[in-house]
Amino acid sequence: MRLLLVLLLSAGAACAESSARYLANAGVLVTHGDTKIVFDPLFRESYGQYELLPDDMRQALFAGRPPFENLDAVLVSHYHNDHFSPEATLQLLQAHAGLTLYAPAQAVSAMAAVAEPGDDRIFERVVAIELQYRQAPVLIEAGQLVVEAVRIPHSGWPDSRSEVQNIAFRVTLDDEATVVHLGDADTSDSHFSQDPDFWSRRHTDIAFPPYWFFLSGSGRKVLLNRLRPGRAVGVHVPERVLDDPAARAGEMQGYDLFTEPGETRPLKPAEGGGG
Repeated sequence: MRLLLVLLLSAGAACAESSARYLANAGVLVTHGDTKIVFDPLFRESYGQYELLPDDMRQALFAGRPPFENLDAVLVSHYHNDHFSPEATLQLLQAHAGLTLYAPAQAVSAMAAVAEPGDDRIFERVVAIELQYRQAPVLIEAGQLVVEAVRIPHSGWPDSRSEVQNIAFRVTLDDEATVVHLGDADTSDSHFSQDPDFWSRRHTDIAFPPYWFFLSGSGRKVLLNRLRPGRAVGVHVPERVLDDPAARAGEMQGYDLFTEPGETRPLKPAEGGGG
C-alpha cells in the first residue's frame, strides 16, 4: 500500500510539472518543469454563454500564487472582449516584473491607449506581433521558450471579422514540449495548406482548438492532416455544454473539451499508455 501511495504521488507530481490547466473560455495555463505560460487569461465579457475566470483564480494570477507563481509569458490570441482586457493585462504586467507579453499589434495598441505615462517601461516587455494574412510565420526565441506565431483568420472569414488579427501560437517549452493555441481560428484548410512545412516542422504534443473545429469536417481535417497533435482539447466551449461527455448532445460527444475551470490534462501521454 505504501509503495502504491508513493507511485500515485509521483504520478501527480509529474502531471503538475507537465500539464495544461483550464482557466476559462480560451484561457489555458501550460506548465513544463519550471517554465510556465498562459494563453488568453484575462477578459471581462462572457456574452452570456462562456466561462469567466473564477475570482479565486484571478486573485491567484495577480498575486503570483500557485499555480501561477513564476510565470514566464502571457500570450494573447486576439483583441476581443471574451479573450483580452487591455486594462487587466496592463495591471498583470505591472504586478509581475519578469513577465513578457506576446500579443497582436491590435491588442498592444489597446493597452497603449489606457496606459499611464509611467507605464512606458512595461512595454519593453511587450512583443507586438504585426502579421498580415498569408505572411510567413515569425519565430522568437526567448530563454526556455520558442514562440512561433502565424495569422489565421478569425472564424467567420471571409464574410466577417477579416480585420481581426487572430494569432495562432505554437510554443515549445524547454525544447521538450510543444503546444498550439489557435485563438478563434477559422476552420478552412486553405489557411493551413499555404505553409504545410510549418505545421510539420515540429511535433505538437497538445493543441487547443476552439470547439467548433471538432464539429466541422474541415476543422477535423486540419487537426488530423495539418496539426497532427498528440492530443487536442477543445476550448471556447459554451457553459451549456455538460461536463460529463456521456451526457452531452450527440454532436459534442466523443471529443475532449475543457469545461470546468481548474481541470488539467497532461502535455504528453504517460509512458507505456495513452494520454
